[in-house]
Amino acid sequence: MKKGPGLLERSFDIGIYAVLIFLVVVTLYPLLYVLMASLSDASRLIAFKGVLYRPLGFSLEAYKNVMNNPGILIGYRNTLFILVAGVVVNLFMTAIGAYVLSRKNVIWNKAFMMIIVFTMFFNGGLIPLYLVVKNIGLLDTLWATIIPFSIGTFNLIIMRTAFMGIPDSLEESAKIDGANHFTILFRIIIPLSMPVIAVMILYYAVDKWNGWFYASVFIKSRELFPLQLVLREILIANSTDGMSAGADAGDRFQMAETIKYATIVVATLPILCVYPFVQRFFVKGVMVGSLKG
Repeated sequence: MKKGPGLLERSFDIGIYAVLIFLVVVTLYPLLYVLMASLSDASRLIAFKGVLYRPLGFSLEAYKNVMNNPGILIGYRNTLFILVAGVVVNLFMTAIGAYVLSRKNVIWNKAFMMIIVFTMFFNGGLIPLYLVVKNIGLLDTLWATIIPFSIGTFNLIIMRTAFMGIPDSLEESAKIDGANHFTILFRIIIPLSMPVIAVMILYYAVDKWNGWFYASVFIKSRELFPLQLVLREILIANSTDGMSAGADAGDRFQMAETIKYATIVVATLPILCVYPFVQRFFVKGVMVGSLKG
């Protein structure tokens, strides 16, 4: 007769579940706090002290003020352009680079990989990058946040590893039928690597959506600010006066807090909504990209 788990094993399982539940609560509470604060009445939120798990006097005034700010809408437009154009460029360039580096008959393949991996640890620095962007005419354009970052080294390695796992017989059969390298890549390799492609889309999309540092370095025109630069300006520079026009000084101070939280929700929610659609590919794609070196 098979014995059930012992007391020590059950205690260990309970301890693991307790730790995991604690980590989930610690991770989710800040998100819940920001959401509840953004839906709260400004005066009650300022006076509240303690654990916030529900709105304090439900109010959408902060969201109305945020959506009336033209900077938010302009930031959305610029960020969506960077996101769409950037992900397309990233996937195209990464796929081509991974395909070349995954072929066994490429001369100096290992040498190229060593040079590429070297860039993960050492780079030229910010000043040389700025001078390059300036000299090729990309300064103060949205393309300055896209073209210089066309390939992520880590993502290239993952995609190359996934491509190496595809049987060589498929490529050989395609070549016999007269297929060229572009046909093999886009008609055979990529369709068989969709889990990895989905992971790359997620990685690159999150990077483009959250990117603000290089935009702050290369972009000076306010009409070209991406959403994260607008958010940074609101949170750090406390520039919420334009969204609370018409209110007196005390009301503006109170409304500033809820406006900040509402801005965070508006800037974060879209990328959170994308994740469930690619989550089912995530684990599989990462594992496929880590099976071979």
